[in-house]
This record gives sequence, structure tokens and C-alpha cells, in this order.
Amino acid sequence: MKALLRTNDPVEISWLLAELSARGIDAVVLDAHTSIAEGSLGILPRRVMVSDQDFPRASRILEGARRDIGAP
Repeated sequence: MKALLRTNDPVEISWLLAELSARGIDAVVLDAHTSIAEGSLGILPRRVMVSDQDFPRASRILEGARRDIGAP
């Protein structure tokens, strides 16, 4: 598995999971419980992970969305 995204933004994670799922790409979020345990201070980012095989396609989905909204 490879990390597609590392972020503290729950909205971005939720959106990405929905987009990937809609395209048949399975993803898991790691470090969610660690983030909660540290008091939800936002210090530890959560990681959205996808399989090695799905990584190139998932990356294009994320990059295309960021380009569409003008995000870095």
C-alpha cells in the first residue's frame, strides 16, 4: 500500500474516499485513532492509503481535483 494523502482535514479525507469508492478504488485511512488520542489538536495527520496497483489512478483523481479548485 502507498500513502496517497496525508492531511488533518476530515472533509478532504471524506471527499477523497467517496471519489475513490465511486471509481472502484478501495482506500483505508490510517492514524485516525492516533489523531483522536492526541486530543484532536491536528498535530498528527491521517493517511489515506491505496494499493500499489491503484496508486497511479488514484493520484490522477486527486491531482485533477486539486487542479480544478486551484489548490496546491
